[in-house]
Amino acid sequence: MSNNIDAQVLAPNVFGSIRSEDMNWISFPAYPPQVKLAMVVGNPNAPGPYVVRVRLPGGTQFMPHMHQEDRIYTVISGVFYIGRGEHFNPDALQAYAPGSVIVLPGNTHHFHWARSGEYIAQVAGNGPLSIDYLAHKDDPRRLG
Repeated sequence: MSNNIDAQVLAPNVFGSIRSEDMNWISFPAYPPQVKLAMVVGNPNAPGPYVVRVRLPGGTQFMPHMHQEDRIYTVISGVFYIGRGEHFNPDALQAYAPGSVIVLPGNTHHFHWARSGEYIAQVAGNGPLSIDYLAHKDDPRRLG
């Protein structure tokens, strides 16, 4: 398998590899425009297992939202701040250092903030990937 992943991601049942320097970071319509996504395993838009990486530049906030699918987050770099609830509350944020793993059951309202600088988290789930913002004004798909 080639390290060029511009048009492909790894299949969950085939041996393959992607080096971190070969990740293809792209915009994702449901995320704020400065947030980038790298598809690693599977197709997050289709039924079945997927693994993606999400990179948030420092200062970026993800307003309250939920995902229908269960998710497992692994912090790759930086500090991952996540809080649970229907309202963005900086006092409810918990900080997770690289190597930390967070299990987020489906339909759990939560929010993120790249409070202390850029972070990268790896997300594993069973697709299709979903994201539903609590406030329509926070959904980048509804802007413009």
